[in-house]
Amino acid sequence: MPKITFIEHDNTEHTVEALAGQSLMQAAIDNSVPGILADCGGYCNCATCHCYIDEMWAARIPTAKHAELDMLSGAIEANSNSRLGCQIQLTNELDGLVVRLPLSQT
Repeated sequence: MPKITFIEHDNTEHTVEALAGQSLMQAAIDNSVPGILADCGGYCNCATCHCYIDEMWAARIPTAKHAELDMLSGAIEANSNSRLGCQIQLTNELDGLVVRLPLSQT
């Protein structure tokens, strides 16, 4: 069971236990993490699960596909570490993952 730490823009941390196989977005929703709205329900259609993957973890996560990159191109405050939580499938190897949440999703 991977543990994921979500860090809000004000540095408030939320460490949650997730299930391997579920999306990062779903782990946040299941644990009431503020800042992950998931308006589209995880279908890569809204960017309300936009987050920043910590540098030390970025290489361990599969690269974003075209649809995700398209959504991120319109996301507020997107940067090179931006990802959509609905597009990241959690594995046991991601235990300890650190994710930051943008100010725009507060």
